[in-house]
Amino acid sequence: MVQYKVTVFTGDRLNSTTLNNVYIKLVGTDGESDRKWLMGLKGASSFVRGAVSKFKVSCSTSLGKLLLIELDKQSLPLFPEDDWFCAKVEVKSPEGDIYIFPVYRWIADSKVYRFKDGKALRVFEDNHHLGRYSRQQEIQQREEDYRWDAYAEGIPHSLKAQNPIFLPSEVQFSFTKTTEFLYTASTGLTELKLKGLDNRKEKWDNIDSINRVFCCKKTDISEYVQKHWKEDAFFGYQFLNGVNPILIQCCTTLPSNFPVTDDMVFPRSRCNLADEMKKGNIFLCDYKLLDGVKANTINGKKQYLMAPLVLLHKAPDNKLLPIAIQLKQNPSDDNPIFLPTDSEYDWLIAKTFVRSADFNHHQLNAHLLRTHLLAEVFAVSLLRNVPMVHPLYKLLKLHTRYTLQINFLARRLLISEVGAFTQFAASGGEGMFTILKRSVSSMTYSSLCITDDIAERGLEDVPNFYYRDDGLKVWDIIHRFVQGMLGYYYKSDSEVQQDSELQKWILDIFEHGFFSQAETGIPQTFTCVTELVKFVTVVIFTCSAQHAAVNSGQYDYGGWMPNTPISLQLPPPTTKGTTSEATMLATFPDVNVTVQGMATMWLLSKQSSDFVPLGQYPEEHFIEEIPRKILKDFQMELEDLSLVIKARNKRLEVPYTYMDPAELENSVAI
Repeated sequence: MVQYKVTVFTGDRLNSTTLNNVYIKLVGTDGESDRKWLMGLKGASSFVRGAVSKFKVSCSTSLGKLLLIELDKQSLPLFPEDDWFCAKVEVKSPEGDIYIFPVYRWIADSKVYRFKDGKALRVFEDNHHLGRYSRQQEIQQREEDYRWDAYAEGIPHSLKAQNPIFLPSEVQFSFTKTTEFLYTASTGLTELKLKGLDNRKEKWDNIDSINRVFCCKKTDISEYVQKHWKEDAFFGYQFLNGVNPILIQCCTTLPSNFPVTDDMVFPRSRCNLADEMKKGNIFLCDYKLLDGVKANTINGKKQYLMAPLVLLHKAPDNKLLPIAIQLKQNPSDDNPIFLPTDSEYDWLIAKTFVRSADFNHHQLNAHLLRTHLLAEVFAVSLLRNVPMVHPLYKLLKLHTRYTLQINFLARRLLISEVGAFTQFAASGGEGMFTILKRSVSSMTYSSLCITDDIAERGLEDVPNFYYRDDGLKVWDIIHRFVQGMLGYYYKSDSEVQQDSELQKWILDIFEHGFFSQAETGIPQTFTCVTELVKFVTVVIFTCSAQHAAVNSGQYDYGGWMPNTPISLQLPPPTTKGTTSEATMLATFPDVNVTVQGMATMWLLSKQSSDFVPLGQYPEEHFIEEIPRKILKDFQMELEDLSLVIKARNKRLEVPYTYMDPAELENSVAI
C-alpha cells in the first residue's frame, strides 16, 4: 500500500463552510484511487471557513503522475445541502512530488467536479486521454451553463439568465457584495437624505434649493465642481479629465456644418483659426451620435437632447477654453453659434446643454457599451470556450469577477422599461437603443487601445491630460505583464495558431460582440503572439482601468446637478438675448429627476468592501515559478506608479485619482 497526503483548503469567504460529507478521488497516468470520504481528526470542522485540513488516501500501488482530482459532497440526513467554497487541494505523492489543484469555486450540489493540476496547459499539450476527456467535459458543461442571449437587436450579446440566483455559483456576487449592493441600492435616497424628494415632480425654484439638497452628501471633487461649474476653464478641463475623456479630438479642419469664423472666436486678436489649427491648439467635441435621437418624456413632459458641436482653444496658459458652441448639427438661423462674449445666461445655458448631452453620450457609449457590455462579451466567451487549466483562463478569470451579475442587475434596474435610466434620462427608452446601435457601428479596435486612440485623436501633446498620462502608463505595465505571461506559455506564433481554444475565444468575441464586422479591426483569429498579447491587454485594460476612468467619478462630476443634468425640459434658445436665470431653472430637470440621478450616480460610484485592486490575484491559479515572478513584478510596477500618481495629485487643484492602480478594480464589478 502507498499513501497520498491530501490537504484541503476551504476558502476564507463568508459562508464558505460545509457540514456535508466531502469525497475525493485521485486520478493518475497509471490508475485511480477509490472514492475516499475525507473524514479527519477535526470532524465536522474540517471544512469550515478558512480551514486547512489534512487527510490520507491509500492506494494499492502508485497512480503515476497525478492528472486530476474528483471532488463531490453529499448531505447528511439531518443536514440540508449547503454551499462549500473550496480554494484548492494539495496532494503529496509517495514519491514526494507536490501537486496543486486550484479550485476556487462554490460547490453547491452533489455532482462530481473534476479539477486538473495547476500547471497551465494549452489544448495541444494535454495529450493524455484522461486530460483531454476532462477538458472536453468541462467545456461541454460550460457551454450549457453560459449561453449567449440577445438583449436587444444590434447590441452586443449577453449571458442568458432569468435571475441572478440562477447564475453559476462561480460568477455570483459574494454574500458581502450582495448585501452591500442591495443595501446601497435600496437606501441610496435615504443615505443622501433625499427621501421625500423622489416624488416631487416640480421644477427647482432657485439655485439655493439645489444647493441644500447637494450639501447632504459631498465629495471633495463634487464640492469643487459646485464652486466652479460655471467657469470656462473647468468646462474645458472636464473633456480631458472628467468621466468622458474619449470624445475630444484635435481639430485640423472645421466641420462643414460648424461655420465658425475668426471674428466670432478671436475678435480684436492677432490669432486666427487657420494658424491655431496648424499649431494644434484647436479641439473639437462632436456629439453627432445624438443627432435626431428621440428624447424621453418624463413626468408627462417632453425632454430635450441636443447633438452639439463644441470648439475649444488651448490658451497660452495651457488652459482649454470653449470658444464656440452650436447645439444642433445643422446650421440655421434658429441654431445660433453661442460664444463666450454672449450674455452670461446665453453662454451658460449653451454649456448646460453640452453637459447634458455629454452625460447621455458618456453613459451609453463610453460607459455601458465600451466597458460593461464588452467586458461581458469577453467573460462569456472565456467561460464558454476556455477550460480552467488554460493559461488564458488563469490570466483573465479574476478580470471577469462579478461582471455577469452586475450587468444582469444593470439591465433590470437601469435600462429595463422600469429602470432608473429609462425613466429619468433624456435618452432613456427608444433613444437609448438608437444611441447604442450607432455607438456599436462606430466602435473600432483602435479606439479600444488607448495608445492608438490617443494618437488617432491627435492628443499626444495636450497639457494637463491626466487620463492620458496615467492611462498610457497603466497600459504599458499591463502590456509588459501580459507579454511576460503569454510569452512564457507561447514560444512561437505557430503555437498560438494551433491553440483551438484560444481561437474559439476570439471568434466568439468577434461574432457576438462585434457582429462579425471586419471593418472594426477586431481580430477574428490570432496568428501570432504579438497579436494575442495586444488583445489580452485590451481586455484587462478595458475591464479595469478604462472602466474606472469612466465610472468612478460619476458622483464627483454629476452629484452637483447643474454641472451634469441627466435631462433638460425646455428646448434651447433659438435666438440670443432671451435667456435668464429663470429660464435656466425652468430648463433643469424636475426635483424628482434630479434626486433619482444623484442616487443612481452615488450607487454606481460606491466601492464595495470586497474590492480587489488591479494586479491582485487572491486565487492562486499560477503555480509555476516564472509566472509567479512575473506577477510579483507586475504588482511592484503598479505600486510604484500609484506612489507617483499620489505625489502628483498633491500638487493639483483637482486631483485625478481614477487611474491610480490602488483605486482600479480588477473587473467591471459595479
